[in-house]
Amino acid sequence: MPPSTETLTAERILEATEEVLRRHGPAKATVVDVARALGVSHGSVYRHFRTKAALRAAVTKRWLDRTSQTLSAIAADATRAPQTRLRDWLAALFEAKRRKADDDPELFATYMVLTGETGDVVDEHLADLTGQLTRIIEAGVASGAFTAPDPRAAARAVFHATGRFHDPGYHRVWQRQGVEDDFTAVVDLLLRGLRAPS
Repeated sequence: MPPSTETLTAERILEATEEVLRRHGPAKATVVDVARALGVSHGSVYRHFRTKAALRAAVTKRWLDRTSQTLSAIAADATRAPQTRLRDWLAALFEAKRRKADDDPELFATYMVLTGETGDVVDEHLADLTGQLTRIIEAGVASGAFTAPDPRAAARAVFHATGRFHDPGYHRVWQRQGVEDDFTAVVDLLLRGLRAPS
C-alpha cells in the first residue's frame, strides 16, 4: 500500500484499529495490520501508542466513551425532572448497549475480549457512569423529588440493580420477548424506592 498523504493522528489510528479488529478479531489483529491499513510503518503507529496494549486500551476507551457522551447529555439536562432524567438515562444506556450487540455482533464480541484485557479503562467507564447517576440523584434530592441520604451509594445501587440491562454479559437476553417490560418494572420499582415521601 502506498504511504498515506494524510497526517497520521491518534484518531485515524483508532479508526483503522477498529476496522482491523472487525476484520481479523482480537486474537489475530496486529499493529502491523493497523499500519498496513493506514499505509504507514508500524513505527509510525508506535509513535502515537507506545505498545499494542496501549493501542487496544485506547480503542476500547473510544468505544465506551461513545455511550458515556450520550448519557452525559441526559444527566446534565436540567430541563427534565430528575425522575424523567433517571428513566431516560437508564433507557438510553440499555438501548446503546443493545444496539452495539445487535448492529455489529463481530465487533461487539471483539470488545467483549478487549474489555476483559483493559480493566483500568472499564473501571474508569463504570466510575463515569455511576458519577452521572449520582448527579441525577443529587438533583432529585435537591428538588425534593428523591430521598437518598447518600446519593453516591444510591447511584451504585441503581446501577447494579439494572445490570441485567447494560452489563454485556447479559447480551443474549436483551432480545428476549418481554425484556422491555422487565426493564420498565425494575425502573418503576427503583423510582418508587427513591421517591421522597409526600
